[in-house]
Amino acid sequence: MPYMSGEDFTVHADDCPDRSDGWMPLSDLPDEVTSLEDLDCDCWAAYDSITEV
Repeated sequence: MPYMSGEDFTVHADDCPDRSDGWMPLSDLPDEVTSLEDLDCDCWAAYDSITEV
């Protein structure tokens, strides 16, 4: 499940090492995310494609 940081609205994987309090679970990735390159955090490196998310 993806999470959004309440601080800067970035999207992270549920096992992101930078995850802290105040992160909100998302039922799906935002519409503007069309590829893994749209996700800035290194926590997405474990995924090979957006369909795995």
